[in-house]
Formats: sequence, C-alpha cells, structure tokens
Amino acid sequence: MSKKGMLLVGHGSTMPYNQELVEKTAAMIQAKNNDFIVKCGFMNINKPTIRESMDAFRKEQIDALVVVPLFLAKGVHIEKDIPGEIGLPEGVKKGAFQLNGKSIPLVYANPIGSDPLLADLMVKNANKALTL
Repeated sequence: MSKKGMLLVGHGSTMPYNQELVEKTAAMIQAKNNDFIVKCGFMNINKPTIRESMDAFRKEQIDALVVVPLFLAKGVHIEKDIPGEIGLPEGVKKGAFQLNGKSIPLVYANPIGSDPLLADLMVKNANKALTL
C-alpha cells in the first residue's frame, strides 16, 4: 500500500533551534501517522533544502506529495518563495510531481494560521511563564 509524502518546510536559521524544531516536529508527525512518509526541507541556511528533500521523495513509494509549511502566517515565503521551489505558480495549490516515470499529485498546504490549537498553546506558554 502506498503512503503519502509530507514535506515539512522550515525557514532555516543560523541558530540550531530552528532546524531542531522542524526535525522534531517531523519525527512526532511520523510517529503518530503511519500513512505518511515525512521529510524536512528548509528555505535557506539549513540542509536539506526543499529541492533536495523533494528529490529524496523520488526514492519513496508514495502516491501523493503534500508540502506543509511550518510557518504561522502567509508572507512572501508562503506566497512566492516556497511555490517557486516546489514548481508551482504563485497562487496555485495543486500540481504534479514526477516520480519514477509517473505523475502523482503535488499539494501545497496553507501555513498554520489562526487556529484554536494555537490559541491553547499560547495560553499554555503564558501559564508556564507565570510559574517560572
């Protein structure tokens, strides 16, 4: 049975925490979701790049590839840079990914955005800070 590929995209940073956060998040997603093969890719500075990770998916048995930005809000990276890296025109959320001589769906997800889970996390962080 084929799985779906998930490319979790991080910004990249000279500070190690950014890469660690993206890699740890990818590992947590993978541990809880057997139907996905999860890889990380970074906009800049860190490795692997988005394109390197997309190439790595060509060695996997997947029937779709979804690119999920680990970003909070839309901005130039979400609207222009990441679509350019994954080969989608600006404003387009679906395309095709060439995999072993066949074409599979390529889907570009939205950033996290405003979500009740994010609000709960902020309250959790505020309460944690108050107890320090």
